[in-house]
Amino acid sequence: MTDFRQHPLQKILENRIAIIDGAMGTTIRSYGRTEADIRGERFKGATKDLLNNGDLFTVTQPEMIGDIHRRFLEAGADIIETNTFGATSITQSEFFMEDPREHGGRKDPAFFQKVIEDPFLNNLAWEINEQSARQCRYWADRLAGETGRPRFVAGAIGPLTVSLSNSPDADDAGFRVVTFDQVKAAYAHEVRALIAGGVDLLLVETIFDSLNAKAALVAIREVFDEDGLTAQGRELPIMISAAVGRGGETLISAQTTEAFWNAMAHARPLAVGLNCSLGPDLLYPFLTELAEKAAVAICCYPNAGLPNPLSPTGFNFGPEDMARYLGEFARAGLLNIAGGCCGNTPEHIAAIAKALDGLPPRPLPATSAAEASTLPSEVEA
Repeated sequence: MTDFRQHPLQKILENRIAIIDGAMGTTIRSYGRTEADIRGERFKGATKDLLNNGDLFTVTQPEMIGDIHRRFLEAGADIIETNTFGATSITQSEFFMEDPREHGGRKDPAFFQKVIEDPFLNNLAWEINEQSARQCRYWADRLAGETGRPRFVAGAIGPLTVSLSNSPDADDAGFRVVTFDQVKAAYAHEVRALIAGGVDLLLVETIFDSLNAKAALVAIREVFDEDGLTAQGRELPIMISAAVGRGGETLISAQTTEAFWNAMAHARPLAVGLNCSLGPDLLYPFLTELAEKAAVAICCYPNAGLPNPLSPTGFNFGPEDMARYLGEFARAGLLNIAGGCCGNTPEHIAAIAKALDGLPPRPLPATSAAEASTLPSEVEA
C-alpha cells in the first residue's frame, strides 16, 4: 500500500489524538424506530424481520441516519463511519434470502455463489454503501465548513456472518460454507461502492476472523490496482481494527494481539487497533501490547463496558466512565485515535473528546519508506 505520511489525517495524528465516532446501532435504538419504519413502502413485503438490519436505515430513514452523523460530529468526532457494518451481499442475504437449513439443507459455497451473483443483493449492497458514504460526506463537509476543522469519512467494512477459519460442522473440520474468493468478491463490491460515495479512508473493523479480514485487504488491493487508483495516486488510507476476547485473542481465529499485527502488517495501514468486544477496563493490556509492536498509529474504540440490559444504552459504562478510561490510555501514551463502539452515544463521544483534549498523542514510529518497502506487499490466502 501507499505511504500515507503526507495524508491530512496522518498530519493530525502527529499532533493530537483524533476522535472517531460511537455506536450507530446503539444510537439508532434511541430513536425508537419500529419494524414498519425500517421497511417503509419499499420493503413492506419482505418475508423476514428487518429491524436488526441497521444498515438498511440508510435507504429507508436517511434523515435519521444523517442526524446521527451530525450529532457525532458536533460531539467532537474527527472521523465518522459509514453505516455499512453489514452492507455486503453476504450479510444482507441473511435478511432477504431463504435459508436452506430450514428445509434440511445447508449453506455451502454453491449457496453463496448464488448470493454474490444475485442482482437484488448486489444492487442493494451497492446502494447502501454509496448512499451512506454520500450522507457522511455531506455532514463531514458541512461541519468542516462551519468549524474550520477537517472531518473525515471512514468506509466501514465489517465482519461477515460466515467464517473462513472455522467449520460449522463438528463432523467435518475441513468444510467451509464459503470460499476465500467469494468473500473477496463481496468485499470488493463494497469497497468500490464506498469509494464511489466519496470516503476518505477504508476501515476494516471488528475483526473476529483474521482470514475474512485478509480477504477484505486483498479485495482492497485488487480494487486499487484493477481500477487504476494506484497509477492515479488515489489509493485510500486503511485502518484495521480487531475484536478480542478476555485472553486478548481474536474471537474466531484465536490470534494473539502480536500475531494479529504480524498478519496484517503487509497492508501498511495508516492505523491499527482494537474495538468492540470488551470494555476499556479489560482492553488495556492488549492495547499496550499492540502499541509496543505496531509501527503505525494506534486506534482504540471499545464497547461501553460489558452488556447490561438494565442500562439505557444496553452497556454498563456511562460517558464519564469512558472518558476516565480513555484518558488513562492517553496518559499512558497508547492512543492516536480514540472513540467508542457498542453502547457509546454522542454523549459518550463528547465526554471522550473533552477528556482527551490537549493530551499528547502516542509518538508515531519513524518508519522510512525504505523500511516500509521491506514489508511483504502480498499475502497468501
